[in-house]
Amino acid sequence: MPTLRVKPAEEQATQGRMDERLTHDHMLGGRILLAQPDSGLRAAIDPVLLAAAVPARPGARVLDLGTGSGVAALCLARRVAALRIAGLELQADLAALARRNAALNGLAMDVVRGDVAAVPFAARVFDHVMANPPFLPARMGTLPPSRGKRLAVGEGEAGLARWVEAALALVKPRGSVTFIHRADRLAELLSALGRGAGAIVVFPLWPRLGEPAKRVLAQARRGVAAPLRLAAGLVLHEADGRYTEAAESVLRDAAALTL
Repeated sequence: MPTLRVKPAEEQATQGRMDERLTHDHMLGGRILLAQPDSGLRAAIDPVLLAAAVPARPGARVLDLGTGSGVAALCLARRVAALRIAGLELQADLAALARRNAALNGLAMDVVRGDVAAVPFAARVFDHVMANPPFLPARMGTLPPSRGKRLAVGEGEAGLARWVEAALALVKPRGSVTFIHRADRLAELLSALGRGAGAIVVFPLWPRLGEPAKRVLAQARRGVAAPLRLAAGLVLHEADGRYTEAAESVLRDAAALTL
């Protein structure tokens, strides 16, 4: 599909349609206020963990591919000052919502509506690119009935390799790309990252101590030649279901994850 910025009239109409079906929540222990659909795509902890893993410094340019309602981008912008944040989002209503959420939190964010198959940004302009792409391969599994959530969790024409290709094309030499994805698709993710990046770090997210990881963070640097490294990762929950102290520091206190 063509890429375009959401026009003010389109955004106003979209906002009018969404206002009656939004909830108002918070992330990072109240540091981020969030308007999001009351059904369909709702933020969980994945975008917060993704943002915590990006090694950005003040003033860096960062792109959030598939930004949704803007959660990952806004969490990162709250943790690191003076970032120049951009987001790319396929769905017009979510692009408008991400812009709305940025304004709600007093943060600057350039949100562009578009597809990773035809990104509307110049090559190699970002210091860091992050992404929480759809988890389900095309034509596999049962997709949710909600169209918005279906587009968010199920791959369309752009598969995982295309998401990685886009991220690597947009990041500067030696810049980082960071993904969060299902652990059972790690081989596919590593294969795609290895085509243009090195210094790959795999960071497992363990549900509980002794349980297999269902999610992983994977980070790489464009044009850097260094061997893959498997990090210790993060245990998310205690045996009783409470978040571990380390997870709480990220999810509630906006601490960074060092990969």
